[in-house]
Amino acid sequence: MKPLSALAALIAGLRILPGVGPKSAQRIAYHLIQRDRDGARKLGQSLLHATQVLKHCTRCNSFTESDVCELCSNQQRDPMLLCVVETPADQIMLEQTLAYCGLYFVLMGRLSPLDGIGPHEIHFNRLMDRATDGIVSEVVLATNFTNEGEATAHYLGQILKARGLKVSRLARGVPVGGELEYVDAGTIARAVLDRHSV
Repeated sequence: MKPLSALAALIAGLRILPGVGPKSAQRIAYHLIQRDRDGARKLGQSLLHATQVLKHCTRCNSFTESDVCELCSNQQRDPMLLCVVETPADQIMLEQTLAYCGLYFVLMGRLSPLDGIGPHEIHFNRLMDRATDGIVSEVVLATNFTNEGEATAHYLGQILKARGLKVSRLARGVPVGGELEYVDAGTIARAVLDRHSV
């Protein structure tokens, strides 16, 4: 089989990115080669460097260059609270709220039997070891509100509760600044069910 040309290999490489189809990959490749070769070199070097030095934190499973990440090493965090998220991007979003001061565990996915993703693929055993370390008293399940995210939260919640831990789930409802007229019925229904006293 004839090897791909350098340009074809670049386009094929760009197609592995989420949301980048054949046309977008082609446009990006031509842009980098035609207008920003220096940027292309920097991108290539930073990707190579990242793949060489980034690894999983031994405590929270997120990405870090050291054995334990900065968040897990931070003595100001509440070690009794453990928030479970699907991805490092979800962890970053929660951090940006400045509303959570505990520690994290990043699943690196969610349960999806149809896609062959079971408990092993979401590092279930590592999560259990972390959650039952004798320090954690509450686990906050912050998986996404998709079918897979809900199934993952339910599965983890049942097992964690059976181990004697307090388990909570992120609340759902009408977004801040949202007007009921423009919010979908499912979200409004969930907000009614999850209402609280004032």
